[in-house]
Amino acid sequence: MLSSFSTALDFSFHLGFFKRPRLCHSQEGSISKSGNKQYKGTFIAYNNPVPKENLLISHPPVAKQDSPPPMVNALKALAEQNVATFHFPGHNRGRAAPSSLTQLIGSRPFHHDLTGFPELGGLISPEGSILDAQRLAAKLFGSSETWFLVGGTTCGIQAAIMAACSPGEFLILPRNSHISAVSAMVLSGARPKYIIPQYDFDWHIAGGVTSSQAKQAIKELEMEGQKAAAVFVTSPTYHGICSNLTEICRLCHSHGIPVIVDEAHGAHLGFHPQLPNSALQQGADLAVQSTHKVLCSLTQSSMLHVSGNIVDRERICRCLQALQSTSPSSLLLASLDAARAQLSESPDTIFNKAMESAFEAKYLIKQIRGISVLDLASFSNFPAIDPLRLTIGFSQLGLSGYEADEILSRNHGIICELIGTRSLTFAINLGTTRDHIQRLILGIEHLGATSAPIQGNKGRVEHSGCTPFADININMTPRDAFFASKKKVSIGESLGKVCGELVCPYPPAIPAMIPGEVITEKALDYLLDVRSKGAAITGASDPSLCSIVVCDV
Repeated sequence: MLSSFSTALDFSFHLGFFKRPRLCHSQEGSISKSGNKQYKGTFIAYNNPVPKENLLISHPPVAKQDSPPPMVNALKALAEQNVATFHFPGHNRGRAAPSSLTQLIGSRPFHHDLTGFPELGGLISPEGSILDAQRLAAKLFGSSETWFLVGGTTCGIQAAIMAACSPGEFLILPRNSHISAVSAMVLSGARPKYIIPQYDFDWHIAGGVTSSQAKQAIKELEMEGQKAAAVFVTSPTYHGICSNLTEICRLCHSHGIPVIVDEAHGAHLGFHPQLPNSALQQGADLAVQSTHKVLCSLTQSSMLHVSGNIVDRERICRCLQALQSTSPSSLLLASLDAARAQLSESPDTIFNKAMESAFEAKYLIKQIRGISVLDLASFSNFPAIDPLRLTIGFSQLGLSGYEADEILSRNHGIICELIGTRSLTFAINLGTTRDHIQRLILGIEHLGATSAPIQGNKGRVEHSGCTPFADININMTPRDAFFASKKKVSIGESLGKVCGELVCPYPPAIPAMIPGEVITEKALDYLLDVRSKGAAITGASDPSLCSIVVCDV
């Protein structure tokens, strides 16, 4: 089992946050914590040398499901009909599909690109197979109700915030929230009450939300005679940092405040004894998951889950009707149903191999000279980091994340998920193979061997002293700023003016300026600093930052 090996990896478990261990059907005794020793590329287990390439554990194939997923079954039946077709879409079940695309993906996806059939149902007042599929998803994920989304988690976050917040009401949220939360405030008219997250300068990474931060924000609003309409939390973050949602939900519910969780990176949580519990398992009222990120649906497909009755179900439906397409892609919807079915085949064991691969990769990479691996030591206020998210630092080698990515990509064919100024983040999932893990370890070993560690840990990557959250001063709500008259000024003229656009350096994908905030010298310094290190500026009309759009007030 994983227990002996994970102990050696110093993987922390916290009562009340992790599920009680369940029996897994992985092979036992493959790795022993007694006598483990890393020695010249050989891992010592049971005092017998085992080549590193034989370290990973294999698993028996997963048993096939008893019946096909309802959406998949309905699409298959419709595509096999011998009918004369006079309906949309215009490619007519692939007969007129562009040859440039069929040469790439074949014609079969077009055969199943069907909409508007009663057998399928729709997102507006769902019925038929989509209703059946959503009910099965709700049962698996433990929600009162689940809605399929074809506009990504962005659509779900917008709907959740619109359902919980009316114009003028306050939304408590971390300042490093996804930009969809900003657009949700524009749509809903909610006013932000920001929580400033912990920021680690060694990694250039922001953390999550603590219950004490949420408590302080609620208290500050109460002192102003206000009450929060909702609290919004991102957990896990892009780097896998998980907030203690159990404590946050208990606090918020004692004040009658619903908790919305951006769980885009956590659809897999709760499906392994060594993974944190999901947001719903910890008491969240609304959770939005990108089913395509770690689970296996098609890109752009997500789910919105609701639990309890603090947030009105009918209002959620109305918000989704306003945001979702009336002609959703049945392929996206069927992929959600198929991903749910895949997970439900063996929910207690499906992540065994991925977890073992992640633990072993982390253990071996931590042994490499000059390499750092992100762990809870950098974010001790939080209960866990998703073990399937691996963030590796190279500053002791004098390398930035951009330089390390260039070497790994060019020389080893290794593609990471996220490039940071000081690190790279790798996502391990159900499709991660033994070869992928071996190549990653060998690639990191090559970096360590060819880049001499800098004495005193002083690499070329220096602390700038700039944070993305310094001196926040809100002059207008995001909604008012969005609809205000605007003009473009030079960056030198923008100081002290009200920002009229969302300016977000990527990485670290944290908005440095949000519409309605006063542009400060520290914010400009931070933007120019991260841009000089290679970050791309998104959202801004001028990515070079020679000019900025401001509100003409």
